[in-house]
Amino acid sequence: MEETMLKEFKNFALKGNMIDMAVGIIIGGAFNGIVNSLVNDIVMPILSIFTKRIDFSKLFIALDGKKYATIEAAQKANVATLNYGTFISGVLNFLIMAFVVFIIIKWINKLRKPAPVAEPTTKKCPYCYSEVHIDATKCPHCISDLTEIESSI
Repeated sequence: MEETMLKEFKNFALKGNMIDMAVGIIIGGAFNGIVNSLVNDIVMPILSIFTKRIDFSKLFIALDGKKYATIEAAQKANVATLNYGTFISGVLNFLIMAFVVFIIIKWINKLRKPAPVAEPTTKKCPYCYSEVHIDATKCPHCISDLTEIESSI
């Protein structure tokens, strides 16, 4: 059983699946850095203009019922905090990042040239429905004359 598993792994690795996956992960990591920079350095500063520069990461509720100036002050007092601002910030980052990735993928898809449509090389015989060469005048399967049909079309 171990030999079979080793053979399967060897086949998997040698077919290029593992290398393709590794390249995808590396490119994904680099792409993640680009998108994070776009979100944090370009989109979020513009968004902060419209949100009056609210820093969501500083919004919290102290679970002991008292008011604290900052999350750090509450944590120094060993008080559990509900950091809903960090959650809001994470959700906003996700939505912005998802939208940016959508725009980038849409742009990349526009740059791609559509695959050329291959001309058909076969046609179906109207009598036996077998595939025959596009230039055939007689069906090799049922010996029907295909020129009469083409001239009537």
